Amino acid sequence: MNYRILFFLLILPFFGFSQKTKLDLKSIEKNLSNSGSPYNYEKLIFKFKGLPKSLDSIEAQHLYYGRNFIKDKVSQTGEEFKSLAEAFKNNNFADCIRLGKILYAKDPTNLDVILILLRAYDQTKDVSNFSHHIAQLVMNIGQDYTRGSKTLKDGVIDVWEKGDNKIYIKVLYLDLIF
Repeated sequence: MNYRILFFLLILPFFGFSQKTKLDLKSIEKNLSNSGSPYNYEKLIFKFKGLPKSLDSIEAQHLYYGRNFIKDKVSQTGEEFKSLAEAFKNNNFADCIRLGKILYAKDPTNLDVILILLRAYDQTKDVSNFSHHIAQLVMNIGQDYTRGSKTLKDGVIDVWEKGDNKIYIKVLYLDLIF
């Protein structure tokens, strides 16, 4: 009996280390607007656009939650986004890419724009742009979503879940000769 109590008392402090730290949104907002901060929004966006895989978890967290503090983000109710959605509904992937690039330049962390661009690049078989934007998507959704994979004969399906929301991404096995 004494061994159980002693074991429990020795293990108890480690439970505190395994807990996630609370987000300090005020600190994130301050860091994003401070031009001297390593987490300045313009610096992070520059890095995110060029090499999204080079962002560490703190930088990704600042971009993900800092999106709430930017003023010029793309709205799903705006006319530009509605034209992008209409082109997507009509399977006009050339227009999707053209309009998506314009919206992406304004708001590179908008998941809806990135997902539409991914679908358009997938349909037009543009592998290099697809892989670039998939890395950005993973950096954006990795904070709150859990990931699972299922192997198929022609590829893998990645399933990202958060509550009732699910995102399915099919990664195809392609025989590319370079």
